[in-house]
Amino acid sequence: MAERTEKDSLGEKKVPDQVYYGIQTLRAIENFPISGYTAPKVFVKAYVMIKKAAALANMELGILDKRLGNAIIKACDEVLNNNFCDQFIVDVFQAGAGTSFNMNVNEVLANRSLEILGEKKGNYKVLSPNDHVNLGQSTNDTFPSALHISLLISILPLLEEVEWLSDAFDKLGKDYCFVIKSGRTHLQDALPVTLGQEFSAYASAIKAGGFQIKERSKLLEYIALGGTATGTGAGAHPEYAELAISELNRLTGLNLKPAENSFTALQSRGAATAVSGSLKELALELIRISNDLRLLSSGPTTGFAEITLPAVQPGSSIMPGKVNPVMAECMNMICFQIVGNDLAVSLAAQAGQLELNVMTPIMMHNILQSITLLTNYLPVFRTKCVEGITVHEKRCEDYINKNPSLAVFLMPYIGYLSAAEVAKEAFKSERSIKDVAVEKGLLTKEEAEKVFSIEMLLGNTAKDQVSCIKRTKRKTPRT
Repeated sequence: MAERTEKDSLGEKKVPDQVYYGIQTLRAIENFPISGYTAPKVFVKAYVMIKKAAALANMELGILDKRLGNAIIKACDEVLNNNFCDQFIVDVFQAGAGTSFNMNVNEVLANRSLEILGEKKGNYKVLSPNDHVNLGQSTNDTFPSALHISLLISILPLLEEVEWLSDAFDKLGKDYCFVIKSGRTHLQDALPVTLGQEFSAYASAIKAGGFQIKERSKLLEYIALGGTATGTGAGAHPEYAELAISELNRLTGLNLKPAENSFTALQSRGAATAVSGSLKELALELIRISNDLRLLSSGPTTGFAEITLPAVQPGSSIMPGKVNPVMAECMNMICFQIVGNDLAVSLAAQAGQLELNVMTPIMMHNILQSITLLTNYLPVFRTKCVEGITVHEKRCEDYINKNPSLAVFLMPYIGYLSAAEVAKEAFKSERSIKDVAVEKGLLTKEEAEKVFSIEMLLGNTAKDQVSCIKRTKRKTPRT
């Protein structure tokens, strides 16, 4: 295998001649053979867009030779067109701050630029990873800037999926607004709700989660670029940051702005932590909703069995015919991972010291993984689970007829303690509260019909539900 000799501040090393990375990347490979996880493509491209914007700005300022700068820009464009993707190989668990990854990018772009110029790879006297590709930059301002850009880009498709999932639950809420059922608190029978109200609550919670992600992502628009090593901007032209960020906005279509305080931008990872927290909060809601779906579909003979989730695969290798709520189970596992990712992000955020948080690489890995997991799975969960839910109206009706909590509607007539006695008798005899109340002469049949009407059962929400029942031409369920 042909090799070339490269030199850095620590000495010389042999580098395989066919690769585009260089000596510092090679040292990182040797030092950190850890997880096998490398930076995702969206982060690589965000970083390369920064390099392109920097080259454009530095050429405009007259501090980067145009021949060299144009070669760098062409190399950047090739990477942005999905070439050389296999050359970004530094493990996500690496030297603090992301210096290894920054140099990986610098070396790949430098060596490809040298080829474009007709030079041999490794001839850094002509075009250097540090002096030209990294001109006016530091890992300390480019890495967090690339983090913000990659998150902003990745969040957009996630927000669409969150909205579509919310819409799917909202449709279920409208489709089943007429199905009155037992509410449950403490996992015990409680006052009635409709199945549509339960589904609409899920839609609302998911929509609120998406809103929080969107709002907190606005914090990411302020980037550290131009602060260089410690926030002072030393080593960069005074006009560099403004020009480079303007070029980045043109390249990305985002609304990026210089950090209000460049020192804070290097020290604090507050914006990224806020976004990670919003992902965790959505994950917690999805865990809760998935668990509700598992409960509501439990059975089919010994559980709630009020709904059925679509059968997507056999559920057992030994029990024929068994079907499990696998889509909801998978959602749980994904969301558990996201909660764990957020904890790692939180620990990394508080581990910053003085002028720099050096733990940003692991934050990048965890937040982007959380976004990827949700973006990939939400459409599958929606189409293979939520949109195929069917309802057992008879089961819901049977439960509401036997619900002892309906005794609450007797309280204005006979008081709390007497109503409790009716509830006990109804439960013991497996009859409805209404039947027992009429049988004991506590209510006439006419009074019972009024007391246990939908207007009474559903309280302040009854008006909307009656309207729904009329629209769907359903009769008020028997109680």
